[in-house]
Amino acid sequence: MDIQAYYLPAAVAAHLLSAVIWVGGMFFAYTSLRPAAAKLLEVQQRTKLWRKCLITFFTWVWISIIVLPVTGYWIIYAHYGGMARVGWHIHIMQVIGIIMIMIFLHMFFAPFRQLLKALKHENFQTAADQLAKIRRFMGINLVLGIVVLVVAGGMRYLAI
Repeated sequence: MDIQAYYLPAAVAAHLLSAVIWVGGMFFAYTSLRPAAAKLLEVQQRTKLWRKCLITFFTWVWISIIVLPVTGYWIIYAHYGGMARVGWHIHIMQVIGIIMIMIFLHMFFAPFRQLLKALKHENFQTAADQLAKIRRFMGINLVLGIVVLVVAGGMRYLAI
């Protein structure tokens, strides 16, 4: 078998893994870690915990926001022959993906940076306020990510 025959499966696998890491990480953080931390930890411990978790998670998100467009566009152009030859579900996935990346970039460069700064100065109330902003953006991105997964996974089978 030609080595190029492995490119498409590798690109699809990398694309899917990146989406699962990003959306799954948000799902876990939003539905499991956040409620447990809010219930069990005081603001100082909670904001420090989130700082550590977000540093690690955001590293994986950075990898994902590089891998997703690179593999996605490679699949579109190398396998399908361009945007004009893909279904409407791919266009929807692309638009929502770009919105999600923009939301992440804002979240990373605004409230997350402010969270780190507040914790450096031990200003735990400001850190908590920034964490609340991150939570809202993460909630929006989680909903968008679930929509993308539904569109990518099932909507292509609709005859629209």
